[in-house]
Amino acid sequence: MKRIICLLLVAAMAALVLTSCGESGSSSATETKQTLVMATNAEFPPYEYKEGDKIVGIDAEVMQAIADDLGMELVIEDMEFDSIIPAVKSGKADVGAAGMTVREDRLENVDFTDTYAKAKQVVIVKEDSSIASLDDLTGKTIGVQQGTTGDIYAADEYGDENVERYSKGYEAVQALSQGKIDAVIIDNEPAKVFVSQTPGLKMLDEPFADEEYAICVQKGNTELLNKLNASLQKLKDNGKFQEIIDKYITAD
Repeated sequence: MKRIICLLLVAAMAALVLTSCGESGSSSATETKQTLVMATNAEFPPYEYKEGDKIVGIDAEVMQAIADDLGMELVIEDMEFDSIIPAVKSGKADVGAAGMTVREDRLENVDFTDTYAKAKQVVIVKEDSSIASLDDLTGKTIGVQQGTTGDIYAADEYGDENVERYSKGYEAVQALSQGKIDAVIIDNEPAKVFVSQTPGLKMLDEPFADEEYAICVQKGNTELLNKLNASLQKLKDNGKFQEIIDKYITAD
């Protein structure tokens, strides 16, 4: 009889241990952070680029700060620029952050947060180029990064037949340096980086177009949109946003 009672006690204790383990596992699963998947194109310094295998830059740090504020784990997916909106639209990514300009045609497919940066499109040419103004681009071969606003503007203004498209902005700049094209239209901050890294190139003083950047989300996802806007405003109010900008963009 005593043996039976002892066996029953051992079984009860074992069941209690298993139950406790199960509850602990459940609690741990509950505490697992929800992921926030960011689609980007890491070929756009200083907004996003690679240092080794790590994607860094303004957008990467801003999104990390937003994820921290929301208690989420940021996961960055690198892809071609013109794949970002389809990825967000299909739900493969939660947000697109890639120095992306708010445009009416893009608003047909995704929603955008409040803007977080002002930018401008500029023209890069060789230092000895005869191109001195935007008017001089007529009839010239212009390099762009495919799917960007520079691509759209160049085709609209100078004709699709005069546009050479590259998957990366730097590839367009290399083609210019090698004399394969006459000019490159690209965003101002990446242009400054590319010109500083490539001897013999310069930017025209006259800007091509003014723009504003924002983060895109799946159309109709107002819950996430509102959270992103609230976090963005918080980062601006507490100075964290400007701190990130100053880290990558100097006054000069």
